[in-house]
Amino acid sequence: MMINTDNLVSISEANQNFSRVARLVDERGSVIILKNNVPRYLVVEFNQAEGIQAASDESVLDVSKKLIDKNRQAYEELAK
Repeated sequence: MMINTDNLVSISEANQNFSRVARLVDERGSVIILKNNVPRYLVVEFNQAEGIQAASDESVLDVSKKLIDKNRQAYEELAK
C-alpha cells in the first residue's frame, strides 16, 4: 500500500481535531492515523469501505471455488 505523507495525522491531533481529519478524508479520500509514529488506523469514506468489503468477499468466493475445483474428487468421495 502506497502511503501519501500528506495523509498522515497523529492520534493526538485526530483526537483534538477530528473535524480536520474528516475534511482531509473528503479532500483526499483517506487519512492514516499514527499511533506512536506507526500507521495504525485508516479512515475512509463509508462508500469506499463498502467497496473494500465487497472485494474481500469476492476474493473469499474465488479462493473457495479454486479449492473445490482442486479437491473435487475428495469432496465427491466424502459426499457418498
